[in-house]
Amino acid sequence: MKLRRERECEISAVDLRSLCFSPNPKSAMNVSVVGRKRYLTILLFLVGALCIRLLIPFTSSTFSSTSDQDFSYNTNAPLPIGKGTANATLVFLARNSDLSGVISSMQHLEEKFNKEYGYPWVFLNEEPFSDDFKTAVQKESSAPISFGLIPSEDWYQPDWIDEERATEGRDKMKAANIIYADNVPYRNMCRFNSGFFYKHPLLQPYRYYWRVEPDIKYFCDVTYDPFDYLRDNKKTYGFTISFYEWEKTIPTLWATVKEFMALHPEHIASENAMNYLSDNGGDTYNLCHFWSNFEIADMDFWRSETYNSFFNFLDSKGGFYYERWGDAPVHSIAAALFLPKSQLHFFRDIGYRHEPFQHCPKGDDWVRGRCTCNSHDTLDYAPQSCISRYEKMFQ
Repeated sequence: MKLRRERECEISAVDLRSLCFSPNPKSAMNVSVVGRKRYLTILLFLVGALCIRLLIPFTSSTFSSTSDQDFSYNTNAPLPIGKGTANATLVFLARNSDLSGVISSMQHLEEKFNKEYGYPWVFLNEEPFSDDFKTAVQKESSAPISFGLIPSEDWYQPDWIDEERATEGRDKMKAANIIYADNVPYRNMCRFNSGFFYKHPLLQPYRYYWRVEPDIKYFCDVTYDPFDYLRDNKKTYGFTISFYEWEKTIPTLWATVKEFMALHPEHIASENAMNYLSDNGGDTYNLCHFWSNFEIADMDFWRSETYNSFFNFLDSKGGFYYERWGDAPVHSIAAALFLPKSQLHFFRDIGYRHEPFQHCPKGDDWVRGRCTCNSHDTLDYAPQSCISRYEKMFQ
């Protein structure tokens, strides 16, 4: 009986193909397995599935969704054959209006690094990317490129924020001539980068990321894979520029951080970088932070219970809107407190500029990278820089 059933279920791909394309449906009855009606339903299901597979070849070039995602991969070039082996991506938060700056930044990073390594790009926007934007961007790299829509609940000011209080805070900053003082979209961006970007569906396959922004410049050839460096050396967070935050934008941030530390001392890492953040053991904040428009880091840290409990605590205070808490001090404080200082890394050999500041390598790093910047034109040891404080921790 077992052998008989196996023979009744046998059917070749050629037989199925004939079913799909036969001009006479009755010719399907020539296939032996349809002799028994009890297999007809299964057979028709298999035939239908194979017909679809034969008539519509599978392609991974374009995906779409009617929900909050917009997926589109670069179909203008073959998949790259690059050196990159890390589970990593280049992340770009941008709007359609940023196109010229986006193209400039991509050209810099592709020329100095990614043309050799072929890491995929992920673009995120709170509004759908235009076809013109996608077409222009896809011309700049042979690496896979995807475009994602940010869910509205991850971007816009939450309903529970007291708008009267938020407006009052913005007006005070505007009167003090603080940059982005009354800019709500800027605050949305800071909050998104602080607590949501790493949750986006397009980033879930990846562990490491390199943050890219419009109108940035790279001056030196990156002659190794920074993602591999982080992984192989057990590093978590990498930066190029560090300086003081404007205190008027974060007047209550450190008090909130101290409140969290008191509630959750278990999250504070031994051998942490408190001495980078404070000159008196944490009583006050010296305002040092890593400039987060350049980050090469491990998203597993942001996805951790420790970091998410920290972000949720900060978010509950409303400081992203009542004041102007930036993702740079939020990321920096978290990395400095919740990681051993040995897991931080200064990418001193990566020449980088984001107006109005730049880091330019010196000595052998400058020669090795064939840098085009003036090695004396660098923020590293200027009065407003925190690099000396950072380096002092390791002396």
